[in-house]
Amino acid sequence: MERASIAPNGQPTLEFSDNREPKGFFHGPIWNYGVMCLGAGIGLFASLMLAADTLKLARNPNKALGCDVNSVLSCSTVAESWQAEIIKIGGLSFPNAFFGICFYSVFVTVAVVGACNVKLPYWFSAAAWIGGVTCIAYAYWLMSQSMFVIKALCPWCMTMMFATTFMFMGLTHATVTVQKIPRKHWRKGLNTYYRMRYDWMVDIVWIFAIIALIFVKEGAAIFA
Repeated sequence: MERASIAPNGQPTLEFSDNREPKGFFHGPIWNYGVMCLGAGIGLFASLMLAADTLKLARNPNKALGCDVNSVLSCSTVAESWQAEIIKIGGLSFPNAFFGICFYSVFVTVAVVGACNVKLPYWFSAAAWIGGVTCIAYAYWLMSQSMFVIKALCPWCMTMMFATTFMFMGLTHATVTVQKIPRKHWRKGLNTYYRMRYDWMVDIVWIFAIIALIFVKEGAAIFA
């Protein structure tokens, strides 16, 4: 937002407010909800494939899966760990992939509605962002378990982790610039963060840092 002031020579000048809202295509609903939809869509596809592999492994416990490349890149090793079935009710356990199908479907729907430039209720947008935080925290916890505890990497799980990362980036950007949340606290700092495109730098560095960690930790075994 521009505002006029009077210079010492009597001529009007323009000052730029530090609290200007980010404007333009890259701060609008189509781009940000589009990124969110792409990430959620890829995550949904990976969840479906992982669910299919889980059922295949249940039918044929001793048969290798198509994504079992070597001792490190192994879907079956991860699928047979307790971390792959966190939710247990009574005597039943539910693979994570089934919950991924549910949650990614919800986020695809939210992204499509948001891309239509629909003003979502404040509570709904806030709840969607909190749901995104939960999903990305869970995805990174599972990835850390795979790398440091199970010591095996599931290609579909890694795909979901990166997809969730892109989904969360688009969701967070849209929550701030499209849905205008939060309305008061941290608003000035967030406006500057997105207006100056600092988020692009942070996102790129974050993605490359994750890739570097994977290759430093398991690179030799992956290409063995």
